[in-house]
Amino acid sequence: MTDIGSPASRVWTNAVLPAIGVVVAIALWWLACVVFDLNPFFVPSPADVFEAFRQTPGYLLDQSWITIQRVLIGFAIAVTAGLVIAVVLAASRTVERMAMPVLAAVNAIPKVAIAPLLLVWLGFGDEPKVVMVVLVCFFPVVVSTMAGLSSTPADLYELARSLKASWWQTFVKVRLKWALPQVFTGLKVATPLAIIGAVIGEVVNPEQGLGSVITNSGQNSDTALAFASLVLLAVLGVVLFYLVAGLERLLVPWARSLSS
Repeated sequence: MTDIGSPASRVWTNAVLPAIGVVVAIALWWLACVVFDLNPFFVPSPADVFEAFRQTPGYLLDQSWITIQRVLIGFAIAVTAGLVIAVVLAASRTVERMAMPVLAAVNAIPKVAIAPLLLVWLGFGDEPKVVMVVLVCFFPVVVSTMAGLSSTPADLYELARSLKASWWQTFVKVRLKWALPQVFTGLKVATPLAIIGAVIGEVVNPEQGLGSVITNSGQNSDTALAFASLVLLAVLGVVLFYLVAGLERLLVPWARSLSS
């Protein structure tokens, strides 16, 4: 029997099983197209999607890179601002109670409804797309970070006091370190939301990016090209998610032992 912690077991869990899942999903998609004789105009088969990508690989990759840039810039801004604001709110109960209703109200506003206003305020460049990414990602980062900072066990506080640790030392070495697993949970939640935010901005203002490809493909009745863009967005989401998960394993190796 293979040891759970062995290299072979990790390869099976982290590489082989996800690959099998992808293959099964594509096979079911293809099978549904054949069994139900789906019209390619509405639901193209994987072969049709691959052919659409093969015909315009340079164009799709260029548009993917534009979307990736917007996602990364917006995600970085959202993470930085979310961490700073979460730290401020967690440091003061009064500030938290004053600010949380406002943050919750802003988060409850449908971001699709704000997208046209961003065009009025910021113009038709990259700025409204980046801001949309920030708006979508910001709240999960704030909430998860605050939850982590507020969940520090009292025993650790007592230990820090007994060692004569200052407030700053207690915060950095105890509260922040304890909160890191929760912080990364918020980052992993925000990762797909960043892609959704970028696509919302690109669909509202279809100039460049994969969102604009989807909009223009729909107008031109090129469903296969639209599906190719959707597949690229899915691949981008998976890659970014696993990058964040890999960073979590590197920076927070104790998280798994705590959860188990």
